[in-house]
Amino acid sequence: MTIVASGSPSARASNHTHFVVDQMGRAIVAGEYPPDTMIPLDPDLCEMFDVSRTVVREAKKTLAAKGMIASKAKVGTHVRPSDEWNMFDEDVLRWHTSVKSPGRFYDELFEIRLIFEPAAAASAARRANEVDCDRLFALCDSLASAASRADFAVADYEFHHHVLKLSGNRFLQSLGDMVQTALYSLFLIETGEKFQEVKAEVAQNHRAIARAIASGLPEAAHTAMLKVITEGHDRTRATA
Repeated sequence: MTIVASGSPSARASNHTHFVVDQMGRAIVAGEYPPDTMIPLDPDLCEMFDVSRTVVREAKKTLAAKGMIASKAKVGTHVRPSDEWNMFDEDVLRWHTSVKSPGRFYDELFEIRLIFEPAAAASAARRANEVDCDRLFALCDSLASAASRADFAVADYEFHHHVLKLSGNRFLQSLGDMVQTALYSLFLIETGEKFQEVKAEVAQNHRAIARAIASGLPEAAHTAMLKVITEGHDRTRATA
């Protein structure tokens, strides 16, 4: 492993590359560069971000690896359609959460949650032990007592994250980690303090999941998780 000293030319180049990737990625997700349109030429990007051509080339390679852009010799670099992007890439998820009106992205996140989280809850009900469930019930208490939107979002994130862990399926855990992280970012962006009005009900619904898992009832856990996700989506869309 090569360790790059802080402040060295390599470290600075890496930081510059990350900055260009971040700025271009955000702009593409926000629609500033629509699908099939060309992004600025390398000299223009160098001037725009005050970086070298090497930095620009590395940034474009990174964005290409995420499925967001493609280059053609003697033509230039164009933005690929959004359905060709790697939506499980952490940067791509993060850029979507920064968009003012996530719209379709937000709906798609809930849709994929409906596919795997109820199944994860059912699996957890077949595997969980008393210690595992104590953690779930403690997080339900944290939801009920949350003093801020951030505290509420953290407790919600940790609860669902723990259920995915208890499923015992590493694919579900990896998939869920990325989706839950994106949702957590969205929850923190939301305005208003309506969570104070609904937190008791939300905590109660989460407690139903915990009870079903603790009781070893897969079908009940599946149904309870389905309710939590659906009602959460309905509340969010109503206040969007």
